Amino acid sequence: MKTYAGDRTIDGIIVTVDDAPLDERLDIRRYSENGFEWTYDGAESRQLALAILADHLDDADHALSLVDPFTTEVVANFDNTWEMTSDDVAQAIEALEST
Repeated sequence: MKTYAGDRTIDGIIVTVDDAPLDERLDIRRYSENGFEWTYDGAESRQLALAILADHLDDADHALSLVDPFTTEVVANFDNTWEMTSDDVAQAIEALEST
């Protein structure tokens, strides 16, 4: 099981998957010129949503189809420091796809 985590530090924002930097997945789509962010619904939060979804699903098209609701329902509601397992991501996806 993977663990996704984000933290705001004195050196800036750090987002990891299993303690390694999470790829922004700019190869799929660039929402932001400024990297990742969270706690609001914006371009940087969408980039984070895409990165988590693409890593978890390993399917760019499926990830893109979920970016907007995942941003609004999940990423925009993260605290300053957050952690999410792959099981949490799967549950969020299931909830989003069932509505």
